[in-house]
Amino acid sequence: MSILRKTLYLSFVTILLVSCKLQKKQKTIAVSNNQSVKKDSTLPELIVHKPEYRASATRTSDIINTKLDVRFDRQKQYLYGKATIKVKPYFYPTSILVLNAREMEIKEVALVDTALAKTPLTYIYKNDSLTINLNKEYKNNEEYTVFISYISKPNELKKNGGSSAITDDKGLYFINPDGKDHYKPQQIWTQGETQANSVWFPTIDEPNERMTEEICITTEKKYSTLSNGELEYSIDNGDSTRTDCWKMNLPHAPYLVMMAVGEFAIVKDKWRDKEVNYYVEKDYEPYAKAIFGNTPEMMEFYSKKLGVDFPWNKYSQVVVRDYVSGAMENTTAALFGEFVQRNDRELLDKNYEYVVAHELFHEWFGDYVTCESWSNIPLNESFATYGEYLWKEYKYGREAADYHSEKSREGYFNEAMNKQVPLIRFYYNDKEDVFDAHSYNKGGQILHMLRKYVGDDAFFASLKFYLESNKLSSVEVHNLRLAFEQVTGEDLNWFFNQWFLSPGHPVLAITTVYDAANKKEKVQIKQLQNTDKIPVFKIPMAIDIYANGKKERHNITINDKDETYEFAVSSAPDLVNVDAEKMVLCAKTEQKTVKEWVFQYYNAPLYLDRKEAVNGLLKTPQDSLAFKTLFAALNDKNYSIRAYVLAELKKLPKGHEQEIKKQLNTMAAKDSIAGVRVAAINYLSANYTDKELLTTYKDALNDKSYAVMSAALTAITNADSAQGLLLAKQHENEKNKDVLTGIAEVYSHYGKAQNNEFYINSIDKITGYPKANFIRYYGLYLKKITDDNIVNKGIDTLKKVIENDGANKWAVSSAKKAIQELEAKTPKKEEQK
Repeated sequence: MSILRKTLYLSFVTILLVSCKLQKKQKTIAVSNNQSVKKDSTLPELIVHKPEYRASATRTSDIINTKLDVRFDRQKQYLYGKATIKVKPYFYPTSILVLNAREMEIKEVALVDTALAKTPLTYIYKNDSLTINLNKEYKNNEEYTVFISYISKPNELKKNGGSSAITDDKGLYFINPDGKDHYKPQQIWTQGETQANSVWFPTIDEPNERMTEEICITTEKKYSTLSNGELEYSIDNGDSTRTDCWKMNLPHAPYLVMMAVGEFAIVKDKWRDKEVNYYVEKDYEPYAKAIFGNTPEMMEFYSKKLGVDFPWNKYSQVVVRDYVSGAMENTTAALFGEFVQRNDRELLDKNYEYVVAHELFHEWFGDYVTCESWSNIPLNESFATYGEYLWKEYKYGREAADYHSEKSREGYFNEAMNKQVPLIRFYYNDKEDVFDAHSYNKGGQILHMLRKYVGDDAFFASLKFYLESNKLSSVEVHNLRLAFEQVTGEDLNWFFNQWFLSPGHPVLAITTVYDAANKKEKVQIKQLQNTDKIPVFKIPMAIDIYANGKKERHNITINDKDETYEFAVSSAPDLVNVDAEKMVLCAKTEQKTVKEWVFQYYNAPLYLDRKEAVNGLLKTPQDSLAFKTLFAALNDKNYSIRAYVLAELKKLPKGHEQEIKKQLNTMAAKDSIAGVRVAAINYLSANYTDKELLTTYKDALNDKSYAVMSAALTAITNADSAQGLLLAKQHENEKNKDVLTGIAEVYSHYGKAQNNEFYINSIDKITGYPKANFIRYYGLYLKKITDDNIVNKGIDTLKKVIENDGANKWAVSSAKKAIQELEAKTPKKEEQK
């Protein structure tokens, strides 16, 4: 790092923690109505060990351009490559070039002169580094070109890693290479982040390197190819192969280089004068625009919002099988796992538009401007996460955006129970560790707070300045801070120090009391976090006071551990809404009466206000006013609140079963959201045995949503197993994963020996995470079967999953568990003989 070194960082933390310990005294602050400030449990043991300071990579050489010529041996799962790399010293003269090349077979290394003649160079290849001895010492104004012929053998890597976000790092993947799996297409694709592209081409595999590139891909004519930039030309090789040559004419980081090869349907679209394409499997060609079709509108929205037009010459999105992550923002060519690939009925149950938005926003934050080190990965991932919020807010309104943000916030708090580290962290065990709910979820929340503090105009003007000042280069968090300071004119070290460079979040205890004698509302806010390890936060926020039929907003800034604010109010307020914008990333406790929670539900403006009120009312559901409001919330305008209350119905007092049943019966048939219809059917089935509900369930079998259809099948079976089994048999040929998994669940409870063929015939049709559930039901089914031959046949089927579905770790884990349980109960074949 060029700015913040280890000693400076430790000094800052020490000073900050000492200052936190001194802030014990409570302050009482009288606040007038016109005061103006910018808008705006027990904690786990924190991770405090510092294994090693992770500096940005030192740049000794700078790659200007990489030209690759690649072809494949699918049977061996090899790539045969030729790399022509134009380089210059970064600053200091050098006579060697060091490249990352992970466990390749190096065939030739040579210097290429201007006449394209090659002169052999000596080299040392050791520990995944290729050190090339150049023919002389080069200065930083001198360019040279090296040629490397090599073989990439990704499946023979001795060390293979990954993380929870990116589960494998072998860089190059051959999918169904022998074509024996009839349910899976043959594909080749790459995954570069974090430093896995050096498996399939030699490079300086660091995020602070930038280069242009050309890739010529030779493959069978039946396959389409995709890479960064534009397809310059294709060559028919006069045999069964074709060579496609792609060119990326703007520099980007090596980890963003990609290629994909497969039998894709290419659905063409357009943004302004730029090409936008969707590469999907042919079965999903009719649905490609339903999956990705909002992309041009997203590009227009982000371009206008940021004041920086989409910076690349094209944008393609490709879906591949057995992907090792969710999706990847390769420059001009984002890659997605198969989970996004859904037909029109499946899209009713779940669409992944937010993932499309996330990857697209990366084209600015991550690709156009790139983190200089993995320590600074939030400059990529926090922004892409917040890009999801911005799109939701623009397209569907703040209600939808705040719900999406709430789910993201919950992801951070779940992780924070066991792990609290600085957002920008210079100490970690492995670079993969930084791809977590801090870098994504917490970072998105912090950007939202920053936006609320400085205001929309300043926030987006600062992002524009940041992007334009750092375009096509690498950055650290201080570049972001300086951009905001340049635009706003304010020193923002306090914000960045506490949110980006320190761990944890505030834990607030909020108490409100009305002083009738002095006509003042007192609001006490305590910070309860362990300030030995987490700072006392400076927190700008708004407090809304509802009284006498009107609302007044007071803007405050919390600076100490314990502060009390006094507001002049002529009569006892109906509600004091602390953090009225619901912007502060914090854990909090707050006591309100039932009447206050009810008032908040009906009068405060935000989705998060109503959700907070529902949670408050669920603590006293026996209160008649609380029950009435919770019951009314089953008709809330936001489907997530309807579903949330439905999931908490068990907490409601007895005696209301019939009115609840009537309401849920209506929701099961008519709610606009498939997920709510599913939840209503599931609750009815689990809690009511009325035969009349069979009509509701049978009607739901005709629902366009597969998830509703599957829930209805389970509900019918629970009410009448004979009918359920008959209906399950009729739907065995459905292709949808939800329906097949629903049938698997039915047979796991009521199936007979003859139903084993359904599992065997269906198991390969299911991919991704749903396969784990299917296998779990198969294991339950096999446990109740007494025929050892069928059980052993089932075990063999599960073993094939382990052998063939290595990329699907959820399915493999589920299969191993099922086998272990079955083998404990069933004699081995050898014993039977």
